[in-house]
Amino acid sequence: MLSKKTKYAINALVYIAKNKDEQPISVSRISEEQNIPLKFLESILTELKNARILNSTKGKYGGYSLNATPDEIHMAKVMRLFDGAIALLPCVTYEFYERCEECVDEETCGIRQIAMEIRNETVKRLKAATFADIIKREKKLKK
Repeated sequence: MLSKKTKYAINALVYIAKNKDEQPISVSRISEEQNIPLKFLESILTELKNARILNSTKGKYGGYSLNATPDEIHMAKVMRLFDGAIALLPCVTYEFYERCEECVDEETCGIRQIAMEIRNETVKRLKAATFADIIKREKKLKK
């Protein structure tokens, strides 16, 4: 399951993407419009900025804007940033590999092979799920 932090990050990014003509968007506006606690949102947006997903502008009319187009930002990147590995087992993760303690032979482990297939398919789907896609789907659902 996605953590609350990841869900808030996704909601904030979708909101910023939808309001691209009004960027930068203030933290307080995002917090209020998306019903995200302000202090929690501030830390989330800072992490997104540090990961170069967002840009920030200081000052009275400052706030956050996307650092790429909505079709260049995908769910896998945001999920990895906040929730870590996208895998059922540590031995099949892409960025966070760890050998399983109880494993006798990774090369012949059937459990690992199935977990790897699930991970590969999940990552493929998450990388295809861009923020542009999320916005398009929302528009279709509102019709």
